[in-house]
Amino acid sequence: MTGAFLAILRRDLALAVRAGGGGELALVFFLTVVVLIPFALGPDLNLLSRIGPAILWLGALLATLIGLDRLFQADEEDGSLDLIRSAPLPLELAVFAKALAHWLTTGLPLTLAAPLLGLLVALPGEGVLPLTASLALGTPALSFIGAAAAGLTASLRRGGLILPILVAPLCVPVLIFGVSASDAARGPMPLQSPLLILAALSLMAAVVGCIAAAAALRQPD
Repeated sequence: MTGAFLAILRRDLALAVRAGGGGELALVFFLTVVVLIPFALGPDLNLLSRIGPAILWLGALLATLIGLDRLFQADEEDGSLDLIRSAPLPLELAVFAKALAHWLTTGLPLTLAAPLLGLLVALPGEGVLPLTASLALGTPALSFIGAAAAGLTASLRRGGLILPILVAPLCVPVLIFGVSASDAARGPMPLQSPLLILAALSLMAAVVGCIAAAAALRQPD
């Protein structure tokens, strides 16, 4: 069972690297959002510094949505999903492996790039570590929530059009506590509380998202 899990994980990582346009495109889109918004706001560095964490989190959410519709749809089209369904590995674990691969190729690069991009939004030095920690703990929730929505739209021909509508409202709590964690470095609120809530949201999304996606994928077309 462990071998099957690792095989799916390695396969999705290899496809993401080989095909391109996954993590690289998400990172470029993340950079574009973070660069363009300061130009729209103007030269007010104080304003930019206050809303900088929100800009980075919003960019991370939008970048995560790129390619999410292909998480199961590509396997549905080439028949790989039928093999995954019939494999001895529980479908929930297969979904977990695919969502984990999506985070490793999308969420993790965004997290690693966030400290550097924080300079573009005048993020103070004391806010870099809380921002990075919040992204590391919160972005897995985005991938697992997206996996549930991708499972629901896997058999739809234009499912990618409605997927952001399904994902965005469910990600609002993650954005709220992600920005709160970043702002905690400058306020009286302890940093530990929002980080623990983000970790809890990611764990809950991993469980509920994998179960929901597996249930959706089991449904006949």
